[in-house]
Amino acid sequence: MIMQKMRRSDREVTGVDEKLKIIDACRVCRLAMCDGDRPYVIPLNFGYEYNDGVLTLYFHGAREGRKIDILKKNNHVCFEMDGEHEFTVAENDCEYGFNFASIIGFGTLEFIEDKNEKSRGLSFLMKHQTGEDREFFFDNATLNATMVCKVRVEEFTGKRRMKPQRGA
Repeated sequence: MIMQKMRRSDREVTGVDEKLKIIDACRVCRLAMCDGDRPYVIPLNFGYEYNDGVLTLYFHGAREGRKIDILKKNNHVCFEMDGEHEFTVAENDCEYGFNFASIIGFGTLEFIEDKNEKSRGLSFLMKHQTGEDREFFFDNATLNATMVCKVRVEEFTGKRRMKPQRGA
């Protein structure tokens, strides 16, 4: 997949380390999917791993429902996450602004059935959400009752609008 060139290249975040810092600061990822000819987007807590140049996102939820039905028909997704929000006031009304940092990407979603891989995915999610770098354990009842999926990210971009520097 080839993403279009970013219109505001002056706001593009190009370094992987800087993109991962943006992801680290986010706790919610909006996952977009296609429900036939209509878009459908949901906010989800997530975890991730970045290994050998590959970003993988992990999600969890109920084993049935609208998102599951949609994703079983079409597992191609788009995702978005954002943070560093700050509204800025200016002397001129047309110069008000909103600062942010965001990540947008595309990938393919896979449902995880293997209990060891499910546990691994849930551990990434818990580490990211709690900020605790420790082992997490999940019993069989939890693993059986929980849907865990991963998105193999094909491409992702970062964008940031920063507060203007005074006197610059």
